[in-house]
Amino acid sequence: MTDPFGRIIDYLRISVTDRCNERCLYCMPEGYKGWAQRPDHLTAGELVAIAASASQLGFKKFRLTGGEPLLRPDLVSIAAGIAALPTTRSLGLSTNGTRLAAVSRELCAAGVTSINVSLDALDADTYRRVTGGRLDDALAGIHAALAADFESVKLNVVLMRGVNEDQLVPLVRFAAEHRTPVRFIELMPLTRTDVLDERNFLSCEDARTRIEAELGPLETLPDYRAGHGPARYARAANGAVIGFIGALTTPDFCGSCNKLRLTADGKLRPCLGRHGEIDLLAPLRAGHADLDALLKEAIANKPEDHTFQNDYRPERPMTAIGG
Repeated sequence: MTDPFGRIIDYLRISVTDRCNERCLYCMPEGYKGWAQRPDHLTAGELVAIAASASQLGFKKFRLTGGEPLLRPDLVSIAAGIAALPTTRSLGLSTNGTRLAAVSRELCAAGVTSINVSLDALDADTYRRVTGGRLDDALAGIHAALAADFESVKLNVVLMRGVNEDQLVPLVRFAAEHRTPVRFIELMPLTRTDVLDERNFLSCEDARTRIEAELGPLETLPDYRAGHGPARYARAANGAVIGFIGALTTPDFCGSCNKLRLTADGKLRPCLGRHGEIDLLAPLRAGHADLDALLKEAIANKPEDHTFQNDYRPERPMTAIGG
C-alpha cells in the first residue's frame, strides 16, 4: 500500500494501553486518568484482528507500545498472535524497561524481535525527576533484554535542555559498553506546547555538538539502519552507534514515513503530528467493521508532513496516542 505521496506504508505501531507506571515530563500530564475508560480499550483479540487485516494489506512491521505495554497481563499472547501473522517480518516493543527483567525471555519466545527502552538519564536523581521511577529497575530490564536473544535492543533518550544535557555523554559511553545503539529524540509538543521554548528544547544538532566536544567528531553513517524509524545515525570513536531523531529540525523528516498508529482506545492515526483519527472500536464492537477499508482510508488520508511547528496544540497526551 502506498499513500498519496508515494510512500510505502507497511509499519503499524500498536498502543496496547495508555496506562503507565511512570510519569515522564514529556508524555503524561499531571492528573491524567484516561485509563478510567479501560473497558473501551481494545481487547487482545481485537488488537490481533486489526494487525491481521494490516498484514493482508502488506504490513510487515509491527511495534507494541503504550503507555507502558508491560502493564497488560495479556501482552505475551498479543505478541504471539501478531508474530504468527504470515507477513510479520519484525515485531518490536517500546518500554520503559522497569518491568522487563521478569519477562524478557518470554517475550523473545513469543516472537518479539526488538526492544526499545527509554533511558533519559543514568543519574538516579535525574531519572527520577524525569520519570518519577527508579533507575535501577530500568537498568535491570535493559540487562535482561541484552541477555535474551532479541535481534536488537536500542536505547531511546528524549532531549531536554536544562534537565538531561549532562547525561548525553554518559549515555553514549553506556551504549558503547553494552554495544547497543542509543537514539536522541527531540521534544515534540504532544503533551505541552512549552516544550518548544528555548528554555526546554534541545535540538539534535546541539546534542551532537555537545557529544563531539567531549568524545571527538562523530562519523556520519548515511546508509546505516538500526530499525524501521527515521533516525539518522553516526558512530563515535568509542564505537557507540548514535541515532538522532529530529522531528522539529530535520527538513525532510517525514519524507520516508512508513507508519500508521493505533491507539489503545481503537483510533487509527495516520500522522503523529496531526489530529485526524479514524475510529475502529465502534464498528468492531457493532460487528460490522471493514478493517481493510478503514486501514486503506487511513493510508489515503496520510498527510505529507506534521504540523508541530505551526502552533500545534495537543488534544490528548502522548501516553494516550501511543509512544
